[in-house]
Amino acid sequence: MIGTLLNIATVLIGGTLGLLFGARIPERFKSTVIAGMGLFTFAMGVQMFLKTDNPLIVLGALILGALFGEWWRIEDGLSNLGAFLEKRFARDDSAEGSARFVRGFLTASLLFCVGPMTILGAIQDGLTGDYSLLAVKSVLDGFAALAFASTLGVGVLFSSVIILIYQGGISLLAGQLSAIVTDPMMAEMTATGGVILMGLSFSSLLEIKKIRVGNFIPALAIAPLIVWIISLFS
Repeated sequence: MIGTLLNIATVLIGGTLGLLFGARIPERFKSTVIAGMGLFTFAMGVQMFLKTDNPLIVLGALILGALFGEWWRIEDGLSNLGAFLEKRFARDDSAEGSARFVRGFLTASLLFCVGPMTILGAIQDGLTGDYSLLAVKSVLDGFAALAFASTLGVGVLFSSVIILIYQGGISLLAGQLSAIVTDPMMAEMTATGGVILMGLSFSSLLEIKKIRVGNFIPALAIAPLIVWIISLFS
């Protein structure tokens, strides 16, 4: 839960700074910082991938994960949910202030809680107590909160409630599975998550190529499952 609390703190700090000074920060400064975090995220993904003992397990998990993700249309579903919530709560032009608050809340909540980094980081925090990935996510979210709050207002700050419930809940649930997940399972899940992080870096942060990264999320569960199946025959 340390990583989740750190994440909440950075969102609150970044959002507050965005409300106070966001309009004065040049756009080039924001884009350069985000690019730097993209490079760092990519490097972290490489480091995580190198922890694998069998790259074929990672490859199999990614392929199967992509098949399930595309079948279930995970990324499309998340995008449609965000569009539905925005239209549902921000459609009243006569209540511009209220609509702006809710839009900021929903936009920030979806950004901070939907994605491989959130899920993988929360799982690592719950299983091993390693919150380094959530610490990186916290920095990213802090800058994002600064940018969003400068345009969408105070509603962005209230997304911290969703972070506590969603991300904290994943960490607590993962902690209950610590007796089941073995070290080899964790290594391959970490390596798989590293590849997904590299995709996230290319797609969302560096904006080199659009990748439907959300559809790879099932691979995080498939990787340890493959390790378990192999152990049955060894």
